[in-house]
Amino acid sequence: MVVFNGLLKIKICEAVSLKPTAWSLRHAVGPRPQTFLLDPYIALNVDDSRIGQTATKQKTNSPAWHDEFVTDVCNGRKIELAVFHDAPIGYDDFVANCTIQFEELLQNGSRHFEDWPSLFCPMHCPSIRIECCSLGMVLLVIVSQCFEPCLKLYCFLVLIFKTLQ
Repeated sequence: MVVFNGLLKIKICEAVSLKPTAWSLRHAVGPRPQTFLLDPYIALNVDDSRIGQTATKQKTNSPAWHDEFVTDVCNGRKIELAVFHDAPIGYDDFVANCTIQFEELLQNGSRHFEDWPSLFCPMHCPSIRIECCSLGMVLLVIVSQCFEPCLKLYCFLVLIFKTLQ
């Protein structure tokens, strides 16, 4: 099993065309729930530890955050990005998520890496594209666009490996 030890820097940029789930529509009023706007945010986890959370963007299905998170990772196995709707009452509603295995990012020894990890969305099953190029001791991962109309999620990840002495 491959694990990551080092500095993880993630910039979450934006999501496009988020779709409200049936559960998030439970408080919607009026005849046109398809126009329901979310109050989305993204929770970022490494393994089972919360690393950070973006700010909530009000009344939009295409939010832009440009939030950066930096943390040291020890024996990291996976990164999870989970999109939630900030519910006015009760628990926040799950919208979609993506899990990226460090092993998938680290096992490729070439200068470029592409993969299509599954992005789980209750109503659709889009995917996101990861491009990765190694720059000396820095591994740059760009999670770019989803080719399904349901959801697009943009973020940048920088992994800096600790040198062994």
